[in-house]
Amino acid sequence: MSFYDRDYYRPTGFGGFRFFPPVIKWLLIINFVVFFLQQIIMGIRFGDLPGWYILNHYFALNPIVGFNRFGEPYNFQLWQLITYQFMHGGFSHIFFNMLMLWMFGMEIENIWGSKKFLAFYLISGIGAGLFQVILSPIFTGALAPTIGASGAIFGVMIAFGMMFPNRYIFVYFLIPMKAKYLIVFLMAIEVLSVGGISFVAHLAHIGGAVTAFIFILLDRKYHFNFDRTYDSLLKLFKPKPKKYHPPKQTFRKPFRTQQSVEEAEFYDINQDSNENHVITDEEIDRILDKISQSGYQNLTEREKKILFEASKRK
Repeated sequence: MSFYDRDYYRPTGFGGFRFFPPVIKWLLIINFVVFFLQQIIMGIRFGDLPGWYILNHYFALNPIVGFNRFGEPYNFQLWQLITYQFMHGGFSHIFFNMLMLWMFGMEIENIWGSKKFLAFYLISGIGAGLFQVILSPIFTGALAPTIGASGAIFGVMIAFGMMFPNRYIFVYFLIPMKAKYLIVFLMAIEVLSVGGISFVAHLAHIGGAVTAFIFILLDRKYHFNFDRTYDSLLKLFKPKPKKYHPPKQTFRKPFRTQQSVEEAEFYDINQDSNENHVITDEEIDRILDKISQSGYQNLTEREKKILFEASKRK
C-alpha cells in the first residue's frame, strides 16, 4: 500500500505536526485582516464613487471584456489574479472558505512543507482566475468581478482527495463519506451548475480543481522543489552588495627644513663612489663663522663632517 492510499496520517517526531502550520496561519490572518479593511472602505466614498467600487475596480478579478454598472469598461489587471483570492463578499463566505482551508490544507502543508504548499495554493487560485475570466464570456452570459479564495480552496480539496482518497469525512458532521467520493460529488455539482443563474463562480472552482490536479500529477513525476525558486526570487529583491573601492591615497611631500636638505646633500656626497667632493676654504670659513656666531652645537651633520674631513687633511 503506497503512502497516497493510506486513510490516515501519523506524523513522526515531537512537534512534527502542527494544527496551524505557518502558511495556513498567515493565510487565515491576512484574509480576515483584508476582510476587516473591506468593511471599513466599503462605507467610505471617494468623491462620487463608493468604496466598494474602488475595491472591485482595482483588486477584484475583473472580466476581460464587458462594462460595469457605471457604463465603464472592466479594469482587468494581472495582479488581480492574486488580490481577488484575499477578498470576500461576507462573513459566511470567508468563514467557510477559511474553515475548509484549515480542514483540508493542514495535513498537506505538514507533509509538503510551507514553501511548496504556498506555491500550490497561489497557483491553484491563479488557475481558477484564468478559467473564470477566459471561459465566462463563453459559458455564462453574466459578467461581473470575482472575489474569494474558493478556487484555491477547491485545489486544496483535490489535493486532499488525491493524497488521502480513503479518509472518511463527516458531511455536515453526520454523514461519513470517503474523500474521493466527496470530491467527485462536489465537482459534479460544479460542472452541472455552469451556465446557471448564480452568484457563485463555478468556473473558478473547476479551474482551481483542474490546476491542482495537473500540479499534483506533475509533482509526482518531477518532484517539485521550491527552495531554489524562493531563493531566486529573494535574490531579485535583495539589494546587491556594493563593491568596496579603497580610498585613493594621496602622498604629501614631507616638510623639509634647511638642515634636512643640507644633510641629504651631505649623504648624497658621501655615497658617491668616487668621493670627488672638494672642500673649499670658503666653505670652511663659512662653517667657522657659524660656530663663532651660534656655537658648534648648531652645525648640521654635513657641516660637522666637512669640518672633520678638513681637520684630517691639514
